[in-house]
Amino acid sequence: MFKLTSLNLNGIRSATSKGLEAWLAQAAPDCICVQEVKAQAPDLADRFEELAGLRGYFHLAEKKGYSGVGIYTKLEPGDVVVGYNSPEFDPEGRYVELRFDTLQRKHSIISAYFPSGSSGEERQQAKFRFLDEFYPHMMALKAERDYILCGDINIAHQEIDLKNYKGNKKNSGFLPEERAWMTKLLTEGGMVDVYRTLEPTATDACYTWWSNRGEAYAKNVGWRLDYHLATPTLAAGAREVAIYKDQRFSDHAPITVGYAW
Repeated sequence: MFKLTSLNLNGIRSATSKGLEAWLAQAAPDCICVQEVKAQAPDLADRFEELAGLRGYFHLAEKKGYSGVGIYTKLEPGDVVVGYNSPEFDPEGRYVELRFDTLQRKHSIISAYFPSGSSGEERQQAKFRFLDEFYPHMMALKAERDYILCGDINIAHQEIDLKNYKGNKKNSGFLPEERAWMTKLLTEGGMVDVYRTLEPTATDACYTWWSNRGEAYAKNVGWRLDYHLATPTLAAGAREVAIYKDQRFSDHAPITVGYAW
């Protein structure tokens, strides 16, 4: 079983101060994709290049304390792709891809952090631009290799993916245009939402993010924003999924899928 985890850290220094490394050592994933590292290269040096015996590869934002993604892995990749050739979004540190190719197959693991539009209309428009240019990237990659994209997608796809869907229809993360993008990706785009394949009817148990306002976590007023999106060949190997909520390292929870490869 290959265990693959995804977690938005909301800051690597913050998450590790709350016990992330000890949990990783115990949970022992083969690979963990992280988002919102919120650090620069000097911050990672001699401290965060490895976590619990896993070697890290990163795409960091130019802006201090902002965004940034990484993948920690037991396996050494054959190639590392940093960014997806976006003049607007690559400086924000949103994409790192590790390639594990053999003579028989080409496959990748990707950590991605989609923009949030919740801070206002300017960032919502940036989010739409990201979605518009990222879709063809995913399709071009799918045409040449199998992959699993793990990340904070910042979209709750269906009504069962958030607690208060009726009150959020005009809010970023549950806008009709965002949901339509996900539907297109999973239908004509041919990608697979691995969690929903394994847990097609889960509601309260599916959430991976809770607002820090009010008592959202205590009351489980959450959203499912963190995904494993896989090409069909790799998705077919998914056997089990777990969202770990016993400890809080971040405002997100880690989601782990076990793949029978």
